[in-house]
Amino acid sequence: MTHTFHKFWLKITAIVVGSFGPVFFLGTMGKTSESARFTLDFLSWPLDGATTFDHPDTHFLSALTGGFLLGWGVMIWGLSVWVYDQAPEAVRKSVLTGLLAWFFLDSTGSYLSGNASNVFFNVLVLLFAVGPLWKTAKEV
Repeated sequence: MTHTFHKFWLKITAIVVGSFGPVFFLGTMGKTSESARFTLDFLSWPLDGATTFDHPDTHFLSALTGGFLLGWGVMIWGLSVWVYDQAPEAVRKSVLTGLLAWFFLDSTGSYLSGNASNVFFNVLVLLFAVGPLWKTAKEV
């Protein structure tokens, strides 16, 4: 793997992480909450329509979640553009560590909250977001 490809993949990772931000932001308002409601319903498989976004606390939590995810995605993009060339291994390890922290806490919480199916989806997102970042890049 080359540094150029790692830098490219960091942008993929940023899009994967950050793309959930607008989805959950839309969950902050009743009129636009269907995408967030559907996403949670899907992640808590089976798709049964039982997940609702009716409570104001859920709207607020959706705003927080959307903001954190978009911000995290933007930060990863920024690391790929402004920091990677000076410290490629430190950026790679930082992003990888952040993804693993998300994976373990989210998966544990999903399991404990009765949504074990989300652990499967988390594995898929983790594998895609990490991609080639598992290994140190070597310039050819």
